[in-house]
Amino acid sequence: MFSKRLSELREFSSPRLRQEDVGNATGMSQRKISRLEKGDVQPTPDEIVRLCRFYNVSADYLLGLTDDFKECPPSDKN
Repeated sequence: MFSKRLSELREFSSPRLRQEDVGNATGMSQRKISRLEKGDVQPTPDEIVRLCRFYNVSADYLLGLTDDFKECPPSDKN
C-alpha cells in the first residue's frame, strides 16, 4: 500500500512532480524515490516523516492504515 500511495501522491500532484523533485525536496535521491515507489525497499521512519511532511499527509494515510487524507502537523524544524 505504501508504494502505491507514494507514487499516486507524486503522479497526481499539481503540477506533476518528477521523482527527482521529490528526492531533492526530501533529501533523498531520485533512485531511492523510484525504489520506494516500486516497493523494492522499505522506508525508514525518518523517510516516512519527510515524505509525510512534503506531501502534507498523515503517516497513517501513507502507510495505508486509513483512507482519511489527514494533513501532517507542521514541522517545528526549519
